[in-house]
Amino acid sequence: MHLIKNHLFKSLIIGVSLALITGTLSGCANNPSASNTTGGVQTNTATNDSNSYNEYETTNEAVNFLGGSAEAIAKLMDKAFADYGRPNAYIKGEEAGGAIVLGVRYGKGELVTKSGQRTTVYWQGPSVGWDFGGDAGKVFILVYNLPQTDLIFQRFAGVNGSLYFVGGLGMDYLRSQDIVVAPIRVGVGLRLGASVGYMQFTRDKSYNPF
Repeated sequence: MHLIKNHLFKSLIIGVSLALITGTLSGCANNPSASNTTGGVQTNTATNDSNSYNEYETTNEAVNFLGGSAEAIAKLMDKAFADYGRPNAYIKGEEAGGAIVLGVRYGKGELVTKSGQRTTVYWQGPSVGWDFGGDAGKVFILVYNLPQTDLIFQRFAGVNGSLYFVGGLGMDYLRSQDIVVAPIRVGVGLRLGASVGYMQFTRDKSYNPF
């Protein structure tokens, strides 16, 4: 995988150092949209079938891309669709992360909307928790209530208590105002702290996790 090359691991070292120096989640207070990230679920507003993905096609995309257990992915999709309805976009990508209590995560992928738009996106962010080690792999991210592509480029904070594990896969919710992203990762159970923090989506690669 491209993200596991030497330059990516160098970026992880830089990111962890920044996290240890600046403190955990120091950037959250500067994000006005993060104030709307308390727990609970909301109904997806993208109810028009022609503008959103159904569960069957979304599950197929995730199974084909992640290559994991179809049953486990289907169960996570059941949960996501029950909580937020039909997504109107998704992101297929790869990411790598590392942590010593405080951690960082970097990724790159392609945002695909139901309307057919495709956009390259990068993401990065800190995490905090009882979290040691490193991981790298594929991630499939459901995107809800995205009114236009450019609005993906912002910070999404984690929704409290939204971490789910099924058969070696994990999913959690992150939100900025009405837009919700739900990353599905393989082997996320090895790094529980990765679910506590935020993801910052950018147009260009950044080594700064904040």
